[in-house]
Amino acid sequence: ASMLLRDGGATLLVTAGAYSLVRAFDALTERRLVQQSLSRKVVHVLSGVFFMASWPLFSNSTSARFFAAVVPFLNCVRLLTYGLGFYSDEALVKSVTREGKREELLRGPLYYVIVLLIIVLVFWRDSPIGIVSLSMMSGGDGFADIVGRRFGSLKLPFNKKKSWVGSAAMFISGFLLSALMLSYFSWLGYIHVSWDQALGKLVLVALAATVVECIPVTDVVDDNISVPLATMLVAFLLFGNTAN
Repeated sequence: ASMLLRDGGATLLVTAGAYSLVRAFDALTERRLVQQSLSRKVVHVLSGVFFMASWPLFSNSTSARFFAAVVPFLNCVRLLTYGLGFYSDEALVKSVTREGKREELLRGPLYYVIVLLIIVLVFWRDSPIGIVSLSMMSGGDGFADIVGRRFGSLKLPFNKKKSWVGSAAMFISGFLLSALMLSYFSWLGYIHVSWDQALGKLVLVALAATVVECIPVTDVVDDNISVPLATMLVAFLLFGNTAN
């Protein structure tokens, strides 16, 4: 019973935190204190990082991951409700979409929370694969856009929508966030990391994620699908289920 109470409480806390984060950026965007494009990517980075950082709040019971999965699941329902037009929420649309259209909620933002849901249910906190994939998707992909928009005048020869600076930012931030999150979960005792091997593997994973992110296939496959899938695959091949 104590585990159920702990997990239920953690779910409520994390759901409230995730909701407040998006609401805070809704307000900042509405007041024109933050640009819409920046707001969208900061929410993209922070929501993934905060959600992952909250996993240790849940108990060690086998059902804990399902309680954690409630958070992205509720987000899925919310995006579907507003994206399909059952209700309208202009502030939400403004803060998380690119062009301010409600239909966009059903693309990038929805794919993002579906990937969160899959990572929690399939990998959870004792697998480096989920931790690294989520770090690359939230941190790497988010910073690529933020830095690329600001300083990315020199474009990639094969993809004029992406820049050298953006790709470098993706590689560095994805690598650093993955290393940071692995050390966090390792410090709390969920995974064991042999750093002499793990850092080299993280370089390869970050490189693979960066290459996938800059290939011009965004019209066919959204970054929020291609980046985590590629990362999961490479991380699985390199790490297996241990972080050695």
